[in-house]
Amino acid sequence: MADLQTEAAYEANAERYSEDWLEQPPPDDMYALLVRHFVPGGRTIDVGCGNGRDAAWLARQGFDVAGYDASPALVALARKTFPWVMFHVDRLPSMESVTTQFDNVICETVLMHLPVDEVAQAADRLWTLVRPGGVLYVSWRVTEGADLRHDDGRLYSAFDPAVVRAALHEGVVLHEEDVTSASSGRRVCRLIVRRPA
Repeated sequence: MADLQTEAAYEANAERYSEDWLEQPPPDDMYALLVRHFVPGGRTIDVGCGNGRDAAWLARQGFDVAGYDASPALVALARKTFPWVMFHVDRLPSMESVTTQFDNVICETVLMHLPVDEVAQAADRLWTLVRPGGVLYVSWRVTEGADLRHDDGRLYSAFDPAVVRAALHEGVVLHEEDVTSASSGRRVCRLIVRRPA
C-alpha cells in the first residue's frame, strides 16, 4: 500500500506541483544520462510520471513512451499538456495494470515517497518491467537520518541505497551517483542498471 498522505497531497495540489516542475530548469543532466544509456528508440515506461514532463521529452527524442502515475489529477494534466503521449493511472509497488516488459524503465524521484518497508518491493517490481538487455533508470531524493513528512503531507523516506541495489538481481550497473539535481536543487541518488540479455 502506497503512502496515502503523499498521494492525497499530489492529488490536492496537482496544478501547483505541475507549475513548479515546468518552471524549474530542465533536468538536462538526467536527460544526458538517458540518451547515453537507454536503448535508442526503445519501448519505454515512465513510472511515477507526474505531469508528464519527462515522458514528453522522451517522446520528442524518439522513444515509444507511456507514463504512469498514482494521481488521477496529475495524469489528467499530463494528458492535457502532452496529448501525443499515452498516460495511465497506476502505482508502485504493484503496478497491477502493466503486464509487459520494456526496453527502458524510468522511475524519477518516486521511491522516497513510499514507506521504507515497500521500497525493496517497488524496486523489485521495477526490475520485473525491464526486458533482457533493457535498462532501468531509478532515482530518489536522499533523506538522511529519520523519515521526514513535508508540511503538505508528502513522505520522504530514509533508506539505504543497498536496499534498491539488492532488488536488481544480476544487473550490470552502468552509472551510479549521489548528486545535487541541477533542476530541483535537491540531493538525489541515481542508479542506471542493465538487465543481462
